[in-house]
Amino acid sequence: METLADQFDQLGAELSALLGPVGVRTLTDEELLILTGAVERLGRAVDGARVLAAGEIGDRSRRELGPDGLAYQKGCRNAIELLERVTLIGGLTANQRLKLGRQLHPDTTLSGEALPGRFPQVAEALTAGRIGIDAAAAIVKGLQPANAHPDELAAAEAELVAAATGTHPTSTDPDTDPDADPAVDADPDATAVAPLPCAADEIAIQASVWRAVIDPDGLQPSEERAMRSRMFGKGHLRDGLVRGQYALLPEIAAKLDRLFDAYLSPNTTGVFLTDDERATAEALGDDRTPDQQRHDVLAALVDGHARSGTAPRIGGASPTVLVSVKAADLNSGRGPGWIDGLTTPISMAAINQMTCTGGIQPVRFDSFGRIIELGTKQRVFTPAQRRAINLRDGSCICCNIPAGWTEIHHVLDWAKNGLTHTDNGVSLCWFHHRTIETSGWDIRMIRGVPHLKAPPWIDPTGTWRPASKARTDKGN
Repeated sequence: METLADQFDQLGAELSALLGPVGVRTLTDEELLILTGAVERLGRAVDGARVLAAGEIGDRSRRELGPDGLAYQKGCRNAIELLERVTLIGGLTANQRLKLGRQLHPDTTLSGEALPGRFPQVAEALTAGRIGIDAAAAIVKGLQPANAHPDELAAAEAELVAAATGTHPTSTDPDTDPDADPAVDADPDATAVAPLPCAADEIAIQASVWRAVIDPDGLQPSEERAMRSRMFGKGHLRDGLVRGQYALLPEIAAKLDRLFDAYLSPNTTGVFLTDDERATAEALGDDRTPDQQRHDVLAALVDGHARSGTAPRIGGASPTVLVSVKAADLNSGRGPGWIDGLTTPISMAAINQMTCTGGIQPVRFDSFGRIIELGTKQRVFTPAQRRAINLRDGSCICCNIPAGWTEIHHVLDWAKNGLTHTDNGVSLCWFHHRTIETSGWDIRMIRGVPHLKAPPWIDPTGTWRPASKARTDKGN
């Protein structure tokens, strides 16, 4: 007698034979997309069976069953291990299926009578293959914490399932909708048109809204938990990067996102640019990823705030990162340096950027480590010089990061007798300052005005262009 498992195995074999090893490669673009949708619909039906089976395994492996539990009888610690062994899936996937299956599994009374689970409409849609695991999990996760009246919870569940399956008509019927306008819906032959199904991520957003509607009092405890869990981890240095974790309150994350949007949006750039300069900047583009751009904006924001005078002072001075490097290594341009508080050394390129911005203070030690000479701070541009250079340049001369968030770069290096003077300083954002020696950009000063030459892969002509955006420049 053929079992249910045999039938599923046969379906899998038929599907494999139907596609073949190169079956999809012979399809046109349209045929490929149509097939992808059809395969996904088939997968949703399989997902339903997966979750229901996992839920049943979890129910039969409940801890309170002790030695009579299914997992215990099969020599497994718990249902997750049993499901992993049977299916060969990873623990994360097994746990996801078990958690969802537990929420959709029918309850049982003490007398053994079967009761529907908490989300019967989700279970029915998942079993029928009308929604997939992602959409089902989004609905359950969104509504599961809600402390609402059962009728309201059922109504929210129905609306979310309808949105996930696209079963709500978009037109109105005057006979059933008291708010419909008969003048608008006067066509007796008009038929309702179902909307497109919503993706799982959209369902998750809608579920959070429904939860707030049916359980408004539940928001405060959730926010209180979030308040206790907020954090910004200090992180650890590994592979040249300090990797950490953060958990921001939504309003803080939103403010940070808006800052990123403001500095990365093309609409905010170039208030000092002419039309030709703006067109050139847009043509040059930016090969940094969005994540890398946000990192560099954050670096500029941190530096700008530290210099603003509004940050708390440490030892009578603005917050300053200390870097130790041997004088001989600094003069030769080779060798490591050490940031105070970190054990891993940094390169001379990073040291040069930091010293170009913050200056150098020579300190001599004897062979025992005793300080025997303390020099005065050198190389740093004064606040007045910085303001003048920023006013002249208007922004980073290689991009459009605002001048207030830039660093001042010595065009002729200080170690090569370059003066700390407005005629030898230009505004560079953190990224372009860090990469100026390797990126291919060339800078020269002509009568105190910065001129730029783009890398050959950007401008094969090698043309030098003035980079000043001063409003008094006769070219503006």
